[in-house]
Amino acid sequence: MAKKYEISEEGLNELREARRTNRDKSVERRLHALILHAEGNTGKKVSELTGYNEKYLYKLYRKYLSGGIEAITGNHYGGNRRNMSYEEEEIFLSQFINEADGGHITDVKAIKAAYDEKVGHETGHGQIYFVLHRHGWSKKLPRSRHPKSAKPEAIEASKKLTLESKN
Repeated sequence: MAKKYEISEEGLNELREARRTNRDKSVERRLHALILHAEGNTGKKVSELTGYNEKYLYKLYRKYLSGGIEAITGNHYGGNRRNMSYEEEEIFLSQFINEADGGHITDVKAIKAAYDEKVGHETGHGQIYFVLHRHGWSKKLPRSRHPKSAKPEAIEASKKLTLESKN
């Protein structure tokens, strides 16, 4: 026999109050689904009205009954946890821009080590690349000559040939 998830009258009033003060659309849908269920609608009917899958609805009921309103309205998801604001990152990277402008090669390992020290904990390997990308950095290496240019010996031989043909 299926387990019944019944929400009391007091719980229904709590859900209605939370719905009145809520400003988040995804939380609004969850609260609406719970209110419809508390008013006596079947899982199938609530599913049709809200667009949620029936299995998800039963998971939502269990979540509400075990954790209360906070389990439904709270943000329990990760998201973007930046260690510094954009402006702080800009200030942090300015020291490396000055080094690069001075003719020094700027190494990502050095930037990452300084970044980890600044935020006070170890960050993932990709984190520093996200930061650099956010600020428009690109990989640039100095090179002594163009990769498709002729070798110096071939250039010298060509100069000798042109001088001999002129004479």
